[in-house]
Amino acid sequence: MLPKIRRTRELISKHGLELWLQVDGGVSASTIERCADAGADVFVAGSAVYGANDPAEAVRALRTQADGATAKASWACNH
Repeated sequence: MLPKIRRTRELISKHGLELWLQVDGGVSASTIERCADAGADVFVAGSAVYGANDPAEAVRALRTQADGATAKASWACNH
């Protein structure tokens, strides 16, 4: 899916749009940074959160990873 995310982000940028690109499914601590690097800026993490021993901490950790990855992404915009 990462190539599809990259291509979608390229099209968004090419047309000068400011859109959120969401990834839903398979988002976890081991994949969220790769998704962000590919161009996603909204993440839906189900089992990574609800399957965790501490769901609240899982959300905090994923947000921290996502914020860090999206902040340094070349495609990042201000929405």
